[in-house]
Amino acid sequence: MYNWSVQTLRLRKKPEEFEIFFLEQSINFGLNNKKLSMRLLKKHWNSLVLDPVKKSYLSKILWKQP
Repeated sequence: MYNWSVQTLRLRKKPEEFEIFFLEQSINFGLNNKKLSMRLLKKHWNSLVLDPVKKSYLSKILWKQP
């Protein structure tokens, strides 16, 4: 993850918010050769603020839509 302007130490104290932040940042700005957890994506799907095209693509992968 390439976001260096955010104090992640404070976010880590709130695991739920940190997971959402990490997923959003990773998807929107690059994975840096890491894989995402499908379980976490499905868990926080409704809370994620993503680029609409990326969110549409990911939803097809997660729920195997044609």
